[in-house]
Amino acid sequence: MIKSLYIRVVLTFLVSVIGGTVIAYWVSTWVYKDKLNDNLQSTLLHFGQDVARMYETFPLREADAFVSGMKQLNSYYIRIYEVTGQFQSYGALNGHTPSTVTMEQVNEVLDGEVVQVNTNSVASLILGLPLKTEVGMKAMFVEPLTAPSISFLIKFLTYSLTAGSLLILVAAMFLVRPIQKLTKATRRIAAGDFSVKLNIKQKGELGTLARSFEEMMHDLQQLEQMRREFVTNVSHEVQSPLTSISGYAIALKQVDIAENERRRYLDIIIDEAARMSKMSDSLLKLSLLESQSQQMRLVKFGLDEQIRRVVVAIQPQWTARDIRFDLNLRAVMLWADYDLINQVWTNILGNSIKFSKDGGLIKVSIKQDIQSVTVRISDRGIGISLEDQKRIFERFFKSDRSHSRKYEGSGMGLAIVKQIVLLHQGDIRVESEPGQGTTVIVTLPIIAPTQE
Repeated sequence: MIKSLYIRVVLTFLVSVIGGTVIAYWVSTWVYKDKLNDNLQSTLLHFGQDVARMYETFPLREADAFVSGMKQLNSYYIRIYEVTGQFQSYGALNGHTPSTVTMEQVNEVLDGEVVQVNTNSVASLILGLPLKTEVGMKAMFVEPLTAPSISFLIKFLTYSLTAGSLLILVAAMFLVRPIQKLTKATRRIAAGDFSVKLNIKQKGELGTLARSFEEMMHDLQQLEQMRREFVTNVSHEVQSPLTSISGYAIALKQVDIAENERRRYLDIIIDEAARMSKMSDSLLKLSLLESQSQQMRLVKFGLDEQIRRVVVAIQPQWTARDIRFDLNLRAVMLWADYDLINQVWTNILGNSIKFSKDGGLIKVSIKQDIQSVTVRISDRGIGISLEDQKRIFERFFKSDRSHSRKYEGSGMGLAIVKQIVLLHQGDIRVESEPGQGTTVIVTLPIIAPTQE
């Protein structure tokens, strides 16, 4: 099995072209065999008649001398037979093997008949004509050395195949080179090197393939970066509670520890364990949402009523900090998964409360059109930088690392929110300026696509 694509392309071309040419040649000659023979017979007859008239007009020696100097002898081979069977030939064979003429055929011509001798080859025959000379009757046989059309066709095909083969050798190099680059790039990517530059500027299918490959390589690079960040973030998020649990567990082994201190240590261990459990649940839920393994239970409910219930449910969070709500909720009926959408508002409103200043204001509004509903949740909190806005929906990402201790959280809330919105074929985006607050805009179809 030939592994080189270059050799396979060249051989495929040569076999296809040569095979097709040979088949086409034999089919065409077989189909037009009779017509070629008729044309050749007519040409031989005219040439033979011209020669016969020379012998009838001129003396034998002059006619022999004239015929031996004819330029047409490059294409014809003439044999003039005596009654005894001896013959005089005119014309150079140049490697051509003359066909056999029998005495019976010679005698037929000497009797005054025109004899046609068929050969096994296509477009080739011998024509015998009676020749009247001053010394008596002779038999002349005229044979074409090579049919002009066939000779030209063979030369043309030979030159065409030679030129085509040279061109395909060069063209195949340009055809295979981008594929070779892709192969080398694939091996480097498999080895973990994503700094590959193809520099393939071709258009068409190969250009599209190269651009798709570069996009895939970019996506893989981002995926690898996300994987590393994910491992780092998980390790960091897990290490912190584990360190607390381990440290306070060791402290509990002290014999002379006070009862109130013991209870405080146990409360911290319980809180850190709950934090780890919550993070584990969030990871599991996010994984199910990203793999679309989460089965949605679509129901019809009032979106405005759901948001009011969420605001009431988290009342302890905003009343403790004297935060006010401005609700502009028009009545909207929505087909969606009630529990998943409920978590969207819980997470977004929780973030708005968390990053708002004490005594701040959070506005929530609903706008409806024919096919979708848009919910805007705005706060006047610390805001998000433009650079961080591109990453806030990534898992474990926290927009302000300097506040990570002040504002507790695993950084997976908005990642879960985005997956839920995407699962409902909706859209979520953020508008924010540092120090000016943040607006989260969620757009959902009124009728879920699966419900339609």
